[in-house]
Order: sequence, then structure tokens, then C-alpha cells
Amino acid sequence: MRVISGKYRGRRLKSLSGDNTRPTTDKVKESMFNMIGPYFEGGIVLDLFSGSGALAIEAISRGMDQAFCVEKNYSALKIIKENVALTNESSKFTLLKEDAKKAIARFAKEGLTFDIVFLDPPYAKQEIEATIEKLQELGLLAAKATIVCETDSQVDLKDEIKQAHMIRQQTYGICKVSIYQFDA
Repeated sequence: MRVISGKYRGRRLKSLSGDNTRPTTDKVKESMFNMIGPYFEGGIVLDLFSGSGALAIEAISRGMDQAFCVEKNYSALKIIKENVALTNESSKFTLLKEDAKKAIARFAKEGLTFDIVFLDPPYAKQEIEATIEKLQELGLLAAKATIVCETDSQVDLKDEIKQAHMIRQQTYGICKVSIYQFDA
């Protein structure tokens, strides 16, 4: 696994061994960013089920200003810290060892809004639609925010989730990427 493009291009990232995380493959990650970018002129990204931190790191590499990585697994958070250290710009990353629901509540209290949100929860525990609704209810999405969801290929998400409209969907083997645009 590596950073595909941008200022950190080519840097090799670590991932947690075992079944606790399911890293997004380089091919899927590259396709994902080609659909939403591929480059950015600033903004804040939320990687809610961060795993290795690869999506947040890729987003910063491609021009986002700040990334929030949420991961409840201690071993995975340790890997994220090691991967973030490879960027030599740790100040651009905020790492939280927390459950996604608690993190969302914390962000609402802090008044944060996100321009890009990555939702790649463990396949067996997917609550993507409810999470997207909660992000909207709590005002955590910037106008025209992009929400990128990675699911099992068998999962069918709604075309519209409140004010979030699916703008693109692509299947890659066993996984499916669905992209929503939030219209405030």
C-alpha cells in the first residue's frame, strides 16, 4: 500500500495485519480520488473508520488542509500514527481513538464541518445511511461536501439520503464505492 499521488507520492504505508481492518487497495483508492478530485484546493477531511489512515493521508497529499482520523482499535491507531509520521506534517492530522458515534458528537460540539468524508466501516457493522443522516442533522457537512462510501459489493445504498444525492457508484470486485454530494 502506498500514497498514489500528490506531495507524498510513492511513500509506502503500513497496514494492520489480520481481519481487524480492511485496507482500501491502491487501485480502488486511485479510482476513488479520480472520481472526487483528483486534487484539492484546501478543505477539511474526515476519515471516520480510518484503519491505516491511507485515505486521509492521500487526501492531504492531494491538497486538503486538515484531516481527522477516527479509529477505535488501538493497534490500528498505532499504525495510523506511524503512517502520519511518514508525511513529516503531523500537524495536519488529528487522530482520535474513539467510536464513530462519539466522535461525531464531539465534532458537533466543536462546530466542525467537513468538505470530504470517507466512510469505510467494517463490512459486518455497516450503518452508512444512518451515519450520513447524523452528519447532516448535526451540521457537520460543508456546503457541497463529498461523502465517499466503501461497502461490500452486495450492499445497495439509497440514491438519496436526506440532502445527500448519489452522484457516482462503481464496483471493484468485492467492494463498491458510492459517492454522494451534499446539497445544503
